[in-house]
Amino acid sequence: MSINISTIKEELENKVGSRIKLVAQTGRKKQTERHGVLAELYPSVFIVQLDQEENAFERVSYSYTDILTHSVEVLFHDSEEELIG
Repeated sequence: MSINISTIKEELENKVGSRIKLVAQTGRKKQTERHGVLAELYPSVFIVQLDQEENAFERVSYSYTDILTHSVEVLFHDSEEELIG
């Protein structure tokens, strides 16, 4: 199956309100793991409401191209499967 931005958006639309785990590449051989809820979708970005006990800020946004380029891995807690991969 061909992976593109429209398929990423469609898959995320079906999961709004779900618990999510994000693993973001923050530099050379460095990763940041965050947990929260997929809150909102916009034409170019999606918003995740983060768990307050783990993070100093409330929300974080990523673009759909971050998923496409594997800068961010998105996993849902209900299935523990990677969204795109």
